[in-house]
Amino acid sequence: MTSANSLFGPLDPAPDAGYVDAPKRKGFFTDTSVCIGCKACEVACKEWNDVPENLYEMLGTSYDNSHSLNANQWRHVAFIEQPAGRSSVGLPPTISDAPGRDSVDLGMPTLGAAPTEVPEDEKPDFRWLMSSDVCKHCTHAACLDVCPTGSLFRSEFGTVVVQDDICNGCGYCVAACPYGVIDRRRGPEGDPKVGIAQKCTLCYDRLKDDQRPACAQACPTESILYGDVEELRERASARVATLHEQGVMDARLYGNDPDDGVGGTGAMFLLLDEPEVYGLPPDPVVTTKDLPQMFRRAGMAGTAMLAGAALAFLRRTP
Repeated sequence: MTSANSLFGPLDPAPDAGYVDAPKRKGFFTDTSVCIGCKACEVACKEWNDVPENLYEMLGTSYDNSHSLNANQWRHVAFIEQPAGRSSVGLPPTISDAPGRDSVDLGMPTLGAAPTEVPEDEKPDFRWLMSSDVCKHCTHAACLDVCPTGSLFRSEFGTVVVQDDICNGCGYCVAACPYGVIDRRRGPEGDPKVGIAQKCTLCYDRLKDDQRPACAQACPTESILYGDVEELRERASARVATLHEQGVMDARLYGNDPDDGVGGTGAMFLLLDEPEVYGLPPDPVVTTKDLPQMFRRAGMAGTAMLAGAALAFLRRTP
């Protein structure tokens, strides 16, 4: 079965890429409701994949100093601060037990006290939404479609990997990604990978040795779960159901719908607000989805032009 807006193949991309007896598709489920913003995943990713230092500067808009996903930041933990005035509807009683309260506390202990034991006047008037973002490893990946050198390839685990030694730095994949994930490395000076497309590989080398990706291995709260995509979908749905039972009605899944504009992703997220709040597109669409139709129309137009030229030539022939 294929998605209505799919470009190539079935929903399990590895067999479609030619792998015989491929293992089950692997991916991530990131539960932002238990992310504490420690950035251990960022550090582990950089250390394992030898990703160079990013521009660590405070922007004045957040405590986050790694800014965004880019060629030097394959995992990015966003600190999204929501100030007083935002409704706390949807937060569980263990986080905000004051009905109708406009401000939202962080749900973290203060001086050893449980969140519900903190005096009302000592609770902060904001909350942080923390989310560890990463490449989505799309089912229908536009970056794969547009790569002219074959640098990007679909692995046997269904993930999308960049081969540094084949990439020519054209940047087509950068423009094609609907999430703005993939990027070309800009530095440091002397780095042989400058200009080369870079992004998360789901630690492809670790997967081949039956190891978990470095970020999932390092996460102290198990906010980042790694495993079979179908199993992760089930766990994600169960987690949302649990949060809804606890009163967290804002909890929702992102990237888990096989019928969305990219055929579902290999990296899913549990969010506590709208996708736009996290800097995610609400309705991502694979940017190459219209290519087959465009090619057909171009072919028909070309055929019509040739037929017209031939007809004109025949009419002028004595």
